[in-house]
Amino acid sequence: MTTTDETRPARPAGRPRSAKAEKAIIEATLDLISESVSLSELSIEAVAARAGVGKTTIYRRWSSKEDLVVDALATLKAPIPPLEGRTVREDLAAYLEVIGREACDVRSRCVMNIAMNEAGRHPQLVERIRQAVIKPRREALGALLRRGIETGELRPDLDLPVAMATVVGSMMWYVKSAGFGGVEEHPEDLVERMVDHLMAGLAPR
Repeated sequence: MTTTDETRPARPAGRPRSAKAEKAIIEATLDLISESVSLSELSIEAVAARAGVGKTTIYRRWSSKEDLVVDALATLKAPIPPLEGRTVREDLAAYLEVIGREACDVRSRCVMNIAMNEAGRHPQLVERIRQAVIKPRREALGALLRRGIETGELRPDLDLPVAMATVVGSMMWYVKSAGFGGVEEHPEDLVERMVDHLMAGLAPR
């Protein structure tokens, strides 16, 4: 059967992007960061060698190391589930479940480590990471707490920045100090117990 120009599928313009190569590059970047390679020490050459690709393959997709780092770290954060439950308590539990899973993951902890430890040396890059990765979570939690104030489930005089730090910090400190290697090692009722204590301070007296 002869294929004519009219029946032949059109060829996409430009070089096709390799999903396999992109995944290898992202994984290599995350591996190197999680192995305590600082942002200053991280290099495109090292990423290329770990991923088994050429530097040109990386630069074809990312114009700089900073762009690659931001995209790589953004893949670590699972989407926050819609926080529109029947009660603020339910939504806090859902939020803490996500934070708990991320706090147990070595790679995910890199985001916070970089945000806290690299700001002085790489202020612009850290700000991009905060905007892409941390800000959406802060906004979701802030909206949840404000809704709780409006519905009367939370104290009207709630200090939002302090309350947000308390919610996130409680789970992260617990996981880190207890030395849990994975979310499956948590006590089954951990989130419920934590929400009980948080609500004792956040709810109206």
